[in-house]
Amino acid sequence: MLILPPRQELRSRPIETERLLLFPIDGSDGPEIWHAVSSSRSALQRWLPWVQFHTDAAASTRFAEACASDWEHGRALRFVIRERAHRSFAGVVGLESCVHIHRSCELGYWLRRESTGRGLMTEACRAVLTFAFQQMGAHRVRVAAATDNAASLAVIGRLGFRFEGIARQAEWCDGRWLDHGVFALLATDPR
Repeated sequence: MLILPPRQELRSRPIETERLLLFPIDGSDGPEIWHAVSSSRSALQRWLPWVQFHTDAAASTRFAEACASDWEHGRALRFVIRERAHRSFAGVVGLESCVHIHRSCELGYWLRRESTGRGLMTEACRAVLTFAFQQMGAHRVRVAAATDNAASLAVIGRLGFRFEGIARQAEWCDGRWLDHGVFALLATDPR
């Protein structure tokens, strides 16, 4: 079974990296999430089907509140990514679709446009993967990305995931079908 620490514990003592702080998403994060999605919509909408439904600030608040509920019910653990230097909101990284009996979950992530191209997502994902394997007791973490999303595939490659196949037309997004490259990392895989 997966071990999920209390959300409030990590709100007071976030995951830290050299440049980042990762806090469990809270309802109070809604306005910053809205601003980030709104200002990065054209970049995010190309790869993330939920962006088209994220139409107002209330949607961000509902999402943030759902994140807290998902954590409490063991379904998903999602984190706000903040830059340590000035605590600015950079994006979201999460462990989705937690399946306790199989000790597995899926990695998901996005960055606001201003935070891309600096290695922040690789750093955030690496910290979340360490958390998943060492703190939660995960055995398998899966990740998928569109086969033409070079930036996301580069993150996945830097993290050491192993390619498992192509999921054809896996997602309808921004008016087109996306094929997904599917990858996984096991607790037993060398890092």
